[in-house]
Amino acid sequence: MKNFPPHFIPFNTSIEGIELPEKFTFPFFYEPHPLAEIASKQVQEYLRTQTDFEHNFGLNPTQKGAVIGKMFGVLVVQDVNGELGFLAAFSGKLGNSNEHAYFVPPVFDTLQEEAFLSKGMAVLNEFTRELNELKSAVLYQSKTKALAEQSLLQDLEIEALHVFSKKAKDKRHAIRSQLRVQTTIEALTLLEKRLNAESIHFNYSMKKLKELWKTKLQLLCDEIAPFEQKIQALTEQRAEKSAHLQHQLFEAYFFLNKEGHQKNLGEIFKDTDEKKPPAGAGECAAPKLLQYAFVKKLTPIALAEFWWGKSPQSEIRQHTNFYGACKAKCAPILAHMLHGIELDPNPLLVNPAEGKDIPIIYEDDVLLVVNKPAEFLSVPGKTISDSIYTRIKKMRPEATGPIIVHRLDMSTSGILVLTKTEEAYHHLQAQFIKRSVKKRYAALLDGKIDAVEGQIELPLRVDLNDRPRQMVCLEHGKKAVTYWKKINTIQDKTLVHFFPVTGRTHQLRVHSAHLDGLNIPIFGDDLYGKKSNRLFLHAEWISIIHPTSNKKIQFEIKNDFESYF
Repeated sequence: MKNFPPHFIPFNTSIEGIELPEKFTFPFFYEPHPLAEIASKQVQEYLRTQTDFEHNFGLNPTQKGAVIGKMFGVLVVQDVNGELGFLAAFSGKLGNSNEHAYFVPPVFDTLQEEAFLSKGMAVLNEFTRELNELKSAVLYQSKTKALAEQSLLQDLEIEALHVFSKKAKDKRHAIRSQLRVQTTIEALTLLEKRLNAESIHFNYSMKKLKELWKTKLQLLCDEIAPFEQKIQALTEQRAEKSAHLQHQLFEAYFFLNKEGHQKNLGEIFKDTDEKKPPAGAGECAAPKLLQYAFVKKLTPIALAEFWWGKSPQSEIRQHTNFYGACKAKCAPILAHMLHGIELDPNPLLVNPAEGKDIPIIYEDDVLLVVNKPAEFLSVPGKTISDSIYTRIKKMRPEATGPIIVHRLDMSTSGILVLTKTEEAYHHLQAQFIKRSVKKRYAALLDGKIDAVEGQIELPLRVDLNDRPRQMVCLEHGKKAVTYWKKINTIQDKTLVHFFPVTGRTHQLRVHSAHLDGLNIPIFGDDLYGKKSNRLFLHAEWISIIHPTSNKKIQFEIKNDFESYF
């Protein structure tokens, strides 16, 4: 029997005739190499049948415990003898542990009891215990409550006197106005003295009341001060210890690359916008796999990551689907780890619109309506300038104003209304802001649905760890509403019409794929479903008010989905 390194898993099916990739996988956007697909299926079979650990992935409705789906990864490797196999890893923890015999170990095990992190956390926990003990002390609680109650009473008394003084002042003003023309100078002088004395009395009463309350509250503050000073001191000490422990962690948490060079987390993230690692950095599957491969002198061949289990509520993850590595946590780390390894080209740097024309379906003095092809940017991107905007600027150099009033996702095809004058732009923009523009999209869902129509309302925001993906967020998301209607089926897929009320980024794609939406991704959705030859989402009808004639006009370009089958 061959002597493989620990965690090196041989293929249990024949891989004869499968050629090795010329370059290593670009980890953020890829189609899995056949070897990575075979390795993934082997890991999935292990997950279906294993008895090594307990974890509720949400696949068994009778299983107890919190449902937590997981990202798993495989790294096809070659040992020093040229033998092919693969490594497997999971992101984060699994079954409340970092260590499992089937999977590679973590880069840095935060759960080791003797590790400095555990000792440091014990110190922090002691500070937390002391702080909680101080804050919950009976005397501190009673004095703090008394201070709050007395402060409120002070405000009420001062406000009451202020209101009474204001009414008295208004009354004095009325008396002066009435008697100024009805009495003698001598009587008026006496009246002024009496009224002025009354005003001085109210001012003195307000001053004395404030001084009385200041003295009373200061006594309570003096009694609370020793507690507050100790709480402040402990809080500062805890923050200092926490910062020191975090720095220690960054220094100890290091990553290798092919050349044997190592960098710690602090060095890797120091040049990012945030200047420090986000929570969970280094605990994803890809860094674990590469680290183990470099430590054991294994050559990385191909990488793939897939989701196993029920999707979380906020993000969209389809069971067994492949996904790229997350950008916020993994991009800086993998940039170091993959240094010196030739990668597949980044498909996001390739212009998918090259060689495509823009069909014009309507044009007059102020409007231009086009049928945007799929995989064509509406406006210039960070790395690709070719877009509807740049093409139209060249085709119609006389056009003024922003031109682009609304956008379609790069992968979405269909009707896009452009303006040729600034006046027309503002007129049409106002219609979109007021949501008076009516739109209909055709979408082919990657599966069958029983319902015939409905409404989806799921607020959306960008996934800060993995742009440009969007996520559902009830707390910070922007309102997003979509009406939908089932039209028919094409083979094992469902054609629906979407009528978006709002126009959020990826709204239809997320509302289609999310658990609380239709729970079926749009066919060909490489972000929220499975990649195909295109995203089957098409803007096929729009109704607007013409900017100069003020008449309702509409345009329609039917989808051509059936031509792909």
